[in-house]
Amino acid sequence: MLTACLALGITSCEDRLDIPKHGNMGSKETFYQTDEEAEQALAALHISFRANHFNWFFVKNLLADDVWCGGGSRGDNAQMEKLNEYTFGTDHNLVQSVYVNLYNIIYNANLIIERVKPNTPNMRRDIAEARFFRAWANFELVTLWGTAPIVDHLLKPREYRPGNATTEALWAFVESDLKAAIETGELPSKHDVNDAETGIRITKETAQAYLGKTFLFQGKYAEAAQMLDNVILSGKYALFTGEYDLLLHAVNNNCCEDLLEAQLRNDPEQAWNQMTMLYLMQGWRTDKLLYSGQAATEIATGTYGFLNPRKALYDAFVAEEGTNGYRLNSTLRTYEQMKAYGINIQPGAFVYGNEGYFMWKTRPLKADCIIDAPYFQGLQYTNPRVMRYAEVLLMAAEAHLQAGNPGKALDYVNQIRKRAKLSPLTTLTLEDIKKEKRLELCMESVRYQDLVRWGDAKEVLGKQGAQIPSLTVNGVQWGFKNSTYGFRDRNKLLPIPLKETELNPNISQNEGWK
Repeated sequence: MLTACLALGITSCEDRLDIPKHGNMGSKETFYQTDEEAEQALAALHISFRANHFNWFFVKNLLADDVWCGGGSRGDNAQMEKLNEYTFGTDHNLVQSVYVNLYNIIYNANLIIERVKPNTPNMRRDIAEARFFRAWANFELVTLWGTAPIVDHLLKPREYRPGNATTEALWAFVESDLKAAIETGELPSKHDVNDAETGIRITKETAQAYLGKTFLFQGKYAEAAQMLDNVILSGKYALFTGEYDLLLHAVNNNCCEDLLEAQLRNDPEQAWNQMTMLYLMQGWRTDKLLYSGQAATEIATGTYGFLNPRKALYDAFVAEEGTNGYRLNSTLRTYEQMKAYGINIQPGAFVYGNEGYFMWKTRPLKADCIIDAPYFQGLQYTNPRVMRYAEVLLMAAEAHLQAGNPGKALDYVNQIRKRAKLSPLTTLTLEDIKKEKRLELCMESVRYQDLVRWGDAKEVLGKQGAQIPSLTVNGVQWGFKNSTYGFRDRNKLLPIPLKETELNPNISQNEGWK
């Protein structure tokens, strides 16, 4: 009856409908035929990569030991608190979202790899980029989940419930895609270190950097050292030598140091299409603070106060650089420094999840805004950074040290230290590299996976979440305690999301999770 009514309605209206088609109305099978269509598909892949970044960024940084969850008060974002305190389970929303979004990236990549024919240089480049992004997503799956399914093609309905992969198979698949992307010869290199235009898309050196990282995580140190040296010796990337505390801001999008970023545009007409809560969430807790002087002139207000630095991070900086360290004061600030800048806690207020330190290198600047919207500060055009050259140098240093070449490792670490205005080291240990990497890349989505692969996670994160601080005008108070908390053996891998195990009888949960 319903079908007949629908048919009647369509028949009675069709003589009055004469709507011209706009754009391609074809299917997956007919769309990917031209350079323009392939580029549109690649744009969709880049957008899916950007769309994944918010949850990916918060999951990885909340699981590490650099920051407190923060927010307005206890329970402001319970899902993020559970990650930061290790009280989450298999039904955690953000963990599930990252897992699903990684497979969305893989799906968009598979569309290009399977549907685009390598008939032109542009198409071949698009396919190479798709292989890179598929590898990138699988790198995250293998390092975070370990046994996630491999989806190496567009699935047919009967294949919608794949089983677990082995960790070894996942690593081999990541290697294969990255090698294929590089060996095509279709990924370009930048013309020079300041070539921002070419660097917007995936370069050969970016793929080499991730292949080097893939080797490093597997303990293939000689291969990692050689591949990362390719990036370093290319001369296409360099450490940024401008104002260090502006490195992660819009003014330095696609600068000489950035190998991989999610792209945003300073376009007021497209501002809401690019809206992101990434910087709104990280900015200082506006409704708890008073702004005056220089701070009132420079800082974008209307932000939520998540991801506040821990005292342990500050102490690690001081141990290496002293209280007046250039990199320290370019990265985070004490409350006393904030007051001198023009930031004070409102009388009677408290800043939840804060030990008296504020992130400085990602401070919310008016200059970063497409539109300065203090009612909802979500319209920035700072590109989210995913990998920068400093990480390449530090990975190469570790690979060379482990492969028995300490001289080259020492040189790479000292390049980082020179930019940080520190004296060079004369000898080098793995602990030195671990310290340098924490300070240089704090809150840049690398530390959690490093702690796990180094075998340090249980020691470093075992007591995380026991107590939660709040900053008041009278100092730090510890007003909340958990009875269960901290990294346990099962946390070496994230849980396969509950919905996946409920809907897919062929997939098994990771060890220790129920």
